[in-house]
Amino acid sequence: EGVWKVLSMDNTGYCNDSFNSIRSSTSDEDMVEIAGSTLDFSNTEDVPPLDRDYGSGDNPGMEEVNGVPKLMDLLDEPVPGVGTYEDFNTIDWVREKSKDRDRHREITSKSKESTWALVNSVCDAFSGWLLMLLIGLMSGALAGGIDISAHWMTDLKEGVCLNGFWFNHEHCCWTSNETTFQERDKCPQWKSWAELIIGATEGPFAYIMNYLMYVCWALLFSFLAVTLVRAFAPYACGSGIPEIKTILSGFIIRGYLGKWTLVIKTITLVLAVSSGLSLGKEGPLVHVACCCGNILCHLFTKYRKNEAKRREVLSAAAAVGVSVAFGAPIGGVLFSLEEVSYYFPLKTLWRSFFAALVAAFTLRSINPFGNSRLVLFYVEFHTPWHLLELIPFILLGIFGGIWGAFFIRANIAWCRRRKTTWLGHYPVLEVLVVTAVTAVVAFPNSYTRTSTSELISELFNDCGLLDSSKLCNYDNANVTKSSNELPDRPAGNDVYTAMWQLSLALVFKMLITVVTFGMKVPSGLFIPSMAVGAIAGRLLGIGMEQLAYYHHDWAIFRGWCSPGADCITPGLYAMVGAAACLGGVTRMTVSLVVIMFELTGGLEYIVPLMAAAMTSKWVADAIGREGIYEAHIRLNGYPFLEAKEEFSHKTLAMDVMRPRRSDLPLSVVTQDGMTVEDVETMITDTTYSGFPVVVSHESQRLVGFVLRRDLTISIDNARQRQDGIVSTSRVFFTEYTPPQPPNSPPPLKLRGIMDLSPFTVTDHTAMDIVVDIFRKLGLRQCLITHNGRLLGIITKKDILKHVAQIANRDPDSILFN
Repeated sequence: EGVWKVLSMDNTGYCNDSFNSIRSSTSDEDMVEIAGSTLDFSNTEDVPPLDRDYGSGDNPGMEEVNGVPKLMDLLDEPVPGVGTYEDFNTIDWVREKSKDRDRHREITSKSKESTWALVNSVCDAFSGWLLMLLIGLMSGALAGGIDISAHWMTDLKEGVCLNGFWFNHEHCCWTSNETTFQERDKCPQWKSWAELIIGATEGPFAYIMNYLMYVCWALLFSFLAVTLVRAFAPYACGSGIPEIKTILSGFIIRGYLGKWTLVIKTITLVLAVSSGLSLGKEGPLVHVACCCGNILCHLFTKYRKNEAKRREVLSAAAAVGVSVAFGAPIGGVLFSLEEVSYYFPLKTLWRSFFAALVAAFTLRSINPFGNSRLVLFYVEFHTPWHLLELIPFILLGIFGGIWGAFFIRANIAWCRRRKTTWLGHYPVLEVLVVTAVTAVVAFPNSYTRTSTSELISELFNDCGLLDSSKLCNYDNANVTKSSNELPDRPAGNDVYTAMWQLSLALVFKMLITVVTFGMKVPSGLFIPSMAVGAIAGRLLGIGMEQLAYYHHDWAIFRGWCSPGADCITPGLYAMVGAAACLGGVTRMTVSLVVIMFELTGGLEYIVPLMAAAMTSKWVADAIGREGIYEAHIRLNGYPFLEAKEEFSHKTLAMDVMRPRRSDLPLSVVTQDGMTVEDVETMITDTTYSGFPVVVSHESQRLVGFVLRRDLTISIDNARQRQDGIVSTSRVFFTEYTPPQPPNSPPPLKLRGIMDLSPFTVTDHTAMDIVVDIFRKLGLRQCLITHNGRLLGIITKKDILKHVAQIANRDPDSILFN
């Protein structure tokens, strides 16, 4: 049954003495990752370790039999701290799942005994759905607030509304009667900073004044963002998706999903987006939703006390994050499944679906965009595309793949430089310099001055008769139709000006995003990547449109594009380009296409989007195998076993296990031949997290496995609670204690803290099978035997180092830091 029994302990004595001794003798570097519980009694982090609800003094669940403390059952009477893990440790999935099955079995058996127990059983089954409802409501509300605040603060850089400073530019001019159709964004209620300060709207002084105010606001917002992150929640910086992938694979980073991180990330995300830096809010919204999920888990014992169950909730929360970021609930579920989750059972799929639905509904009721739509970039055009247009779509896919691979390499090189040089010591200065450069370069170009979301929206848009955008300034000499569907027309001067400005914007966005992503402010990558692709796509689309207009007699256009017809839709090319670039950077495929058509409402364009997404993935994979998130996981040295990578090297378990031939022999505990002093000496002299238990040093026959912490706790506890336990007392892991000599001190029986079913493989097991076992079962360690005799141990860290060595990388880069 895998029931874990542990000795009751005196909390006060344990906290003060033995935990400090463990902490001082165990280095994170050499820690062997061992299955089972490790403890954390420091109360400095946001999220307390599980099971922090213990009392003080003697444990009331302690029973004495003939004057000797009885071994207690973990499930009947939980001992404080047991079942928790220390920071920067990997959870043991097998043990957590087993614990949950035992808990479920107990509830089911009790439910037949009384009505109250039956009600309790129903509540337990329903708690998962209730938790999803709460996560959806909370994340949707936060996302709506972030959208509204960011829109208002972005407009604040250019001016202020006299009716009420809390109105953004659009809302300010909504109620005005003085607006004209051509200049719908100008109204007397909205004043630019130049108007307010020097009373002029035109001329060089007004331009310089607006320029200065734009740069000053941008610097203020980014300074506030980086200062808040640095002072209150260092974990709130960056995208958050690499760390969430690592946490979902079973690693523990305390405080990463805590309440302070949530509060600071929400505030600083608004500031960072408003500052005009080349970053998006989509990735950080996944982090925000996972923080909501983690905090709400504490309301339910089932999720608070089980790390594996909590990770199922976090998988669903990641889906909620994308759902509220893009207004794409189904895309969010697929994103969680394809990109972030490590373990995604069918039950989690349904719950993710429900949570994403609730979140999207909440966001829709807040209506942050004021257009009664859930989506950011809704497109109105539904012109069919022609088969020959797949050629430029595939070209956009190739561009997206090449740019994605270039971006990953450049960004990782820059982040590595930040880590290893003086640059990393001045995060505030770095953010301010990048903001200043971004603002100074962005202001003169109207396409980089606006927020990136508005730019993408304009690029996706198709030109109607009433559009006032420069991109739509065509010569309308031959337009006879009064409908909004216009034939292909010759481009006017403004279109060529716009194309020059967009080309400069493209180069600027491509370069500045490399240094922006990874700074100490919340920064997402979805929107900047889409902007690069949308600009490239729109430029290609206009080029194709003009080619079709002037050369409609060419063979490629002859069959389907007659003069005066609306053949080419430049907005569609922008959509396809955006998908291609986002796919090249993140290597998403299915979820990307679904997000794109949910985002734009362009259901007719699934095939072009699929073609571009697939091409960009193939091209990017040919240049470099890793997506941006995997690359950042490797850069930070997180212990993440990538499920997508094939392990093709021909090595055996004996080649990877420790100890190697030149090392000292494996530290083991014998089942009946050691004294308390021997065990304590071994604990002091080594830094391992646990020890195999063998029959004897000569036979090396494996009996079980015992954790360093459990040994220390049990010995400390026995010294305080049991009469006569001294350094010369014998330690027994056997079922029955043999008779002792008459004058010897009483023995210490520790069979209850031993894992009797550790995972073992033989020394000739192929390493690819061992890696598969570690991935699929979420193991922390595996023991190696030969003819039933213990030979060595392989830990998750050993596997990661081995994989790094095969890939010609530094094995010491797996730092758990």
